[in-house]
Amino acid sequence: MTWLVLELVLMLAVILIAAELFTNALEHLGERMKLSEGVTGSLFAAVGTALPETSIPLIAILSGRGERLNEEIGVGAILGAPLMLATLSTCLMTVAVLRQRGLCGRIRPETGGINRDLNYFLFAFALSAAAMYVPHTNVLVRAGLSAALVGVYLRYVYATLRASQALVAGGHGTEAPNVMHLSRFGVPTRLVTIVLQLGIALALLVCGAKGFIHGVDGVSQLLGVSPLLLSLLIIPIATELPEKTNSILWVRRGKDTLAFGNLTGAMVFQGTLLPALGIMLTPWEPRIEVLTGIVITLVAAAWCRALSRGRGLPIWALLFNGVLYAVYLAVTLA
Repeated sequence: MTWLVLELVLMLAVILIAAELFTNALEHLGERMKLSEGVTGSLFAAVGTALPETSIPLIAILSGRGERLNEEIGVGAILGAPLMLATLSTCLMTVAVLRQRGLCGRIRPETGGINRDLNYFLFAFALSAAAMYVPHTNVLVRAGLSAALVGVYLRYVYATLRASQALVAGGHGTEAPNVMHLSRFGVPTRLVTIVLQLGIALALLVCGAKGFIHGVDGVSQLLGVSPLLLSLLIIPIATELPEKTNSILWVRRGKDTLAFGNLTGAMVFQGTLLPALGIMLTPWEPRIEVLTGIVITLVAAAWCRALSRGRGLPIWALLFNGVLYAVYLAVTLA
């Protein structure tokens, strides 16, 4: 048990270091390419930091086709990630600036991009939920729904990139306030070295998250947690650490668009492409613990969308997303 705890602490430290390297390199990449903070946060950061939670369901499903254990882990990891982002991750990002901005303060991302992210996510995730009621023997309908989810994400990428130029002109361009970390060792800040630092950070993120999951898995076996509940509750805590950490770092620096876009962009990615795989490669059935998670996720995302207006999102209201996660825990563990 002691070794498992030490492994968790060590892997958490690796993830924190990797997240700092990643956010620092992304700021320089976005600045050099003259991209908006929305593109940098919602596309680059979201997809990059989503690699750990993307790899887990893929490995689980593809390495054990037809095995109930692997399918449960895959479904739980796919649906647990958006749940974690919409509830606990959003709450933790808000708590990070609670002392700095106060309970009546606000988080002020560029609302056009955040609203776009949340609109696409709400539509796609509701479509994913509806797919659970299509019998898995009806392959054509399921394939059509999977293709529609992929199309939704491609349309989202196009819309986000299209809005970038106007946002940069309006003062929402990505800026790098600090020197690139590799340059502290005498390496010049060029595109190739920025990509190199991104690669190092991503490798550390993936290794750190996998090591963390290994430790969590060992602890869960000692506690006797079921595979589906493990994947819905424990695995997302480990795999979403990159998004949580990056968003906390950015929001504490006043980069609210990057911070919030990192979460909402990851939600769109994980609410479209991963469910598209789950619909085709797993039974994708409406079990009670799964449906509970979907409802809580949609409520949390809709709450953020309702709050997202020109004056920013109130901190006191965003703390409600943490309450929703507590409600989910109470329902599923009861």
